[in-house]
Amino acid sequence: MSPRLRVLGGAAVLAAVAWWVGPEPFVQAVRSAGPAALAAAMAITAVTTVCCAWRWQVLAHRLGVEVPLRDAVAAYYRSQFLNATLPTGVVGDVHRAVRHGTLPVVADRGSGQAVQAVAAGGVLLLGPAPWASALLAAGLVAALVRWPVVVVASLVAAAGHVVVFLVAARAAGTGASLGALLPLALLVMLAAAVPLNVAGWGPREGVAAAAFAAAGLGAAQGATVAVLYGVLALVATLPGAVLWTRGVVRA
Repeated sequence: MSPRLRVLGGAAVLAAVAWWVGPEPFVQAVRSAGPAALAAAMAITAVTTVCCAWRWQVLAHRLGVEVPLRDAVAAYYRSQFLNATLPTGVVGDVHRAVRHGTLPVVADRGSGQAVQAVAAGGVLLLGPAPWASALLAAGLVAALVRWPVVVVASLVAAAGHVVVFLVAARAAGTGASLGALLPLALLVMLAAAVPLNVAGWGPREGVAAAAFAAAGLGAAQGATVAVLYGVLALVATLPGAVLWTRGVVRA
């Protein structure tokens, strides 16, 4: 899929959400980004970034590419910042691939998304289809035995993203229980991986609005939480901006 189609698709979804719920949820999301929520997002993202960098380092080593963990963490922060600020949402990964090889980056992104999808599917299917959940859990255990670092790092990173979404929900004033919010968070995180987006924006907000509406919490509240999550995630990547600026100055 061409970068232009990705951006246009994400912009179309975002425009549809704005037409549906109006501008107020976007304004409310920015107002809700208080110091506590921002600090929590930055702390959680630091953990998830280290986990992702660790996963990438291990996969790169197996593919014959050596990336010291400190360099991997710095590169991952830069990658996240570029992904969160440039339209296609993949420029940061392209930058990592140019500097450290394409195959390790593809393996890193692919394995992370695969583990997230399996784990989220298991949780979401646990109630209506326990047999399907059992199959997914068996697959996850099998992967854990073969690729423990990849699975553990991916699970911690995925859990971190979900926790940031829950932080956003509470900061936005959502009063639903954590049990009710968890499946919504998992759905939104899966939608965030859809490549039709503008620096991560688009499907995430669309699915959040629809899912919150279906759960009786209101489409506007879902949009507010998703937009606030986007703001928190963006701010949490700012260490990457510092690292990127240092690299440019040194060059």
